[in-house]
Amino acid sequence: MTTLLDGYRDHIVATHKQPLFLLLVGFITSFVFIRFSVRMIRAKVRWWPGNVTPGGLHIHHMVFGLGFLLAGGIGVFATYGGRPWIDVFGLLFGIGCGLVLDEFALILHLDDVYWGEQGRKSVDAVIFGILFTGLLLVGYVPLGAEPSGETRWGLVTVISVNAVAMVVTLLKGKMWTGLLGIMVPGISWIGAIRLARPSSPWARWRYATRPRRRARALRRERRLHRRADVARTWLFDLIAGAPDKVPANHPAAHRVAERMAARATAHLDAHAARALARRSARLADRRSAAAAGAGAAPAAGGHGYPSGPTGPAAAGREPGAKGQAQQRRRTVRAGRSRSYAARPTGLEPRPDRHPHLRTHTRRIRR
Repeated sequence: MTTLLDGYRDHIVATHKQPLFLLLVGFITSFVFIRFSVRMIRAKVRWWPGNVTPGGLHIHHMVFGLGFLLAGGIGVFATYGGRPWIDVFGLLFGIGCGLVLDEFALILHLDDVYWGEQGRKSVDAVIFGILFTGLLLVGYVPLGAEPSGETRWGLVTVISVNAVAMVVTLLKGKMWTGLLGIMVPGISWIGAIRLARPSSPWARWRYATRPRRRARALRRERRLHRRADVARTWLFDLIAGAPDKVPANHPAAHRVAERMAARATAHLDAHAARALARRSARLADRRSAAAAGAGAAPAAGGHGYPSGPTGPAAAGREPGAKGQAQQRRRTVRAGRSRSYAARPTGLEPRPDRHPHLRTHTRRIRR
C-alpha cells in the first residue's frame, strides 16, 4: 500500500497529472455504474430504481452527462484552473464523458438503438476514449518513455512511424489492433503489413484490381477473423449486455430496410432515370398505335361500317392518340410521375357502331 501511494505521488501528483487521473477515474466509474444500472433495469429487478420518466417522458442519462460536461468545462474557466477546483471539475468532466459516450450510438443514429446491434458503437467509443486518456496520462509517448537529449530524435522517429502504421491499420479495418498500437508500437506495425479485411476502405481501394489478394483476404476472414469476432462479441456481451434480437417483421427492421433502400435509390443517376422514362414513353406510344391499328382493321372488314381511315371514328381517334402522346412527352420532360391505363390483353377493341343504329331501348309506359 505504501508503494502504491509513493508511486501515485511521484508519477501523478508530482507531474501535475492529478486532474487528468481523476478525469479517467470518473470516466471509467460512470460507465461501469450506468451499464450496471441499465442492465438491472432491463432485468426488471425490483430493488433497483427504474428509468427517470417525469410526466411519462423518458430522460436518457446522456442528458445528465451533458450537465456534468457543462459544469466541469465552465467551472475550470471560471476558477482559472486553480486548486483544488481543477481536480473537482476534472472528476465531473470525466463522469460526463462516461454518461455521454455510453449513448454515442443514439447520438450517431438519432434513434433509440441502445440495445440493438448499432449500440455496440457506444462501447467502441468508450474504449477508445479510455485508451486515449490513458495515453495522455502516460506522457504522450508509447510505453511512457521520457525523451532526453540523446534519444529525442529517435523517439520522434518511432512515434512518427508508429502513427503512420496506426492509420494504415485502421484503414485496413483492424480497429483494435490500431488502437492498441498507440500504446505498443509493434502491434500496429504488424497490422499495417498484414492483409486488410475485405470490407475495409483499404480493400476497396487497393484490392479491386487484385483478385488473388482479395481472395486471400476472404479466406483469412473466414478462417481467423470470425473466431476473433466471436470472442469480441462475447466480451462486449459481458461488458454491455447482449443486444435484442429484432425479428424480420419488427418496425425497427422495416425502418432500417427503408433507410437502406432510400440510400440506394439516391445513388441512381437522374439522367439515366429520365432516359429510361423516355424509352418507356416511346414504347407505350408504339403499343397504343399498334392497338389502334389492330382495332380499325377488323371494324372495316368484318362489319362493313364506314370506320376506315377516312371515317368519322378514325378522324376522332387519331387526334386523341396524338394528344395523349404529347401529354406523356411533356410529363417526361417535366420529370413528373406518369400512369398508363392498362388494357386487357387478348381482347380486341369494340367496333364502332353504325350512326343509324339505336344504342338504347324505348321505355315501355304502362
